Amino acid sequence: MRPESGTPPAAGTPPIDPAEGPPPDPDDRESAYELLRRGQALAAKRHFAQAAIVLGRAARLEPHKGSILEALGRALYNSGQHERARETFERLLEIDPSSDYGHYALGQSLKQLGRRREARTHLRIAVALAPSSRLYAGALRRLGPPPRGGPAEEGRSGRTRRSPDDGDPGEGPEPGPEAPAGSDEDESGPGRATD
Repeated sequence: MRPESGTPPAAGTPPIDPAEGPPPDPDDRESAYELLRRGQALAAKRHFAQAAIVLGRAARLEPHKGSILEALGRALYNSGQHERARETFERLLEIDPSSDYGHYALGQSLKQLGRRREARTHLRIAVALAPSSRLYAGALRRLGPPPRGGPAEEGRSGRTRRSPDDGDPGEGPEPGPEAPAGSDEDESGPGRATD
């Protein structure tokens, strides 16, 4: 039972922070694996923002698990949180630098942030790591050719100036986990496909 306002807690009872509520019962905590499964189920139902919250909890419990970071990054990306997705995919690549999917997803996140030159680098790495992936090759192809002037066409912010034929970096539908395996025709985001 919570003490009334202004009444000190009983001896041996930690004070309750009103912002956090009572401390969780250790027996009621979900494991990182349970949170991962719950987050994946939410993402499968296209509840990406809710999945990101649950998967964020899993990532706090297991910050060095690539499977959790990948699922979290996908949920963040598909809920429109591209900067946080970029950060998450960068953390994934710190753990597994040879993750072809990590490079692909980071490239797609950077593309959504307007950082096309950096996106191109990671998409090229993804294609080099998995040359048979039509998904990765299609994403690189849709990004278009590099700017003709190279670094001279970069502004002070380090972002590539877009020419009229570059198109909108956000064009095309964003795939979710439901993207069909091997499909790459209209995909422009980090939906997982098995090539």
